[in-house]
Amino acid sequence: MKQTNIAVLGTGMVGKALATALVERGHRVTLGSRKAQHEGAAAWVAENGENAGQADFATAAAASQIVLLAVKGEHAEAVAAAAADGGALDGKVLVDITNPLDFSQGMPPSLFVFGRDSLAERVQRAAPKARVVKTLNTVNASVMVDPGRIEGQTAVFVSGDDADAKATVRALLEGFGWQQIIDLGDLSTARGPEAYLLLWLRLWQATGSADINIALHGAAKRD
Repeated sequence: MKQTNIAVLGTGMVGKALATALVERGHRVTLGSRKAQHEGAAAWVAENGENAGQADFATAAAASQIVLLAVKGEHAEAVAAAAADGGALDGKVLVDITNPLDFSQGMPPSLFVFGRDSLAERVQRAAPKARVVKTLNTVNASVMVDPGRIEGQTAVFVSGDDADAKATVRALLEGFGWQQIIDLGDLSTARGPEAYLLLWLRLWQATGSADINIALHGAAKRD
């Protein structure tokens, strides 16, 4: 993918991992937070040079061609709505990396949306003029940007209603090194990868490693 203006909304571990990897690949990246000046974002900017910047959610989105939503699931809808303010997300690819994890009863978490809806679909409703694509929510932050941490080829999934938006996201994923990219279909198919987090968390507990993922063998490629 050629150099692109990209916003990463979220200043936590996932947001910074994605933003750093994108800067390393030559993109201009704005790290978005609730306030225009954020201490953690400022430190990240200082570490990542002239192609790194920070702004509030809507300003970051307005300045970018692609927007990555990398906040806690409980904040995803509100942040998407804030980023969409003033038309900042109109027509843009909004990559939803969030999970609907509910920690209210402790560990392991449950899901606050499941089955007949998904957080991705809620994000789309919060930012109706964006082109939402769900991906990368089934692996940890380190594997997101370096799938080679896991031996062999493993799978990453995309769900979305817009074919061109999914093609853009595919190019972004290939830039991170992903080769097995599975298009599940429309945005409602994000219900599956979000539900998978319940199994992923159990696998993490059972193996003691967060560097885990699914490998698909013998799957027919859909045209």
